[in-house]
Amino acid sequence: MTRAAALLLCLAAAGCSGGAGSPLAVEPGTPCSQCRMTVLEPKLASQLLAPGEEPRFFDDLGCLAAYLSAHPAEAGATKYVADHATGQWIEASRAVYGRHEALATPMNSHLFAHATAAARAADAGVKGARALTFAEVFGVTAPVEAHRDR
Repeated sequence: MTRAAALLLCLAAAGCSGGAGSPLAVEPGTPCSQCRMTVLEPKLASQLLAPGEEPRFFDDLGCLAAYLSAHPAEAGATKYVADHATGQWIEASRAVYGRHEALATPMNSHLFAHATAAARAADAGVKGARALTFAEVFGVTAPVEAHRDR
């Protein structure tokens, strides 16, 4: 076995054990873990990473919320949501949320996320949206510091 192959094998093994890890890119054709529709719009997607489990992707924030309502996240699991403006992954507990009836989402939740309140305010696609808290979106509480608008 070459040195490079051995290194790749070690890295792969390390990635499969331990913590939940970093957010992953949504591959084309990935089904939503809740509704089974294909994730088509990465800026509306979310994911759940739990140690020792395959990542779960969701096509709508409403799907992630419904999934978590029926299947509470394991200890050590991390929820990520996509920033509506940039598509970058954000830890769900740190994101700011909104709902805009005119925003088309895969399952008509009309929910979206941003990294900061300023990013939400600057997103022309959701002007006039109603700001929501983590608890309002997911029906659970997040760390208090995560709710501060940045």
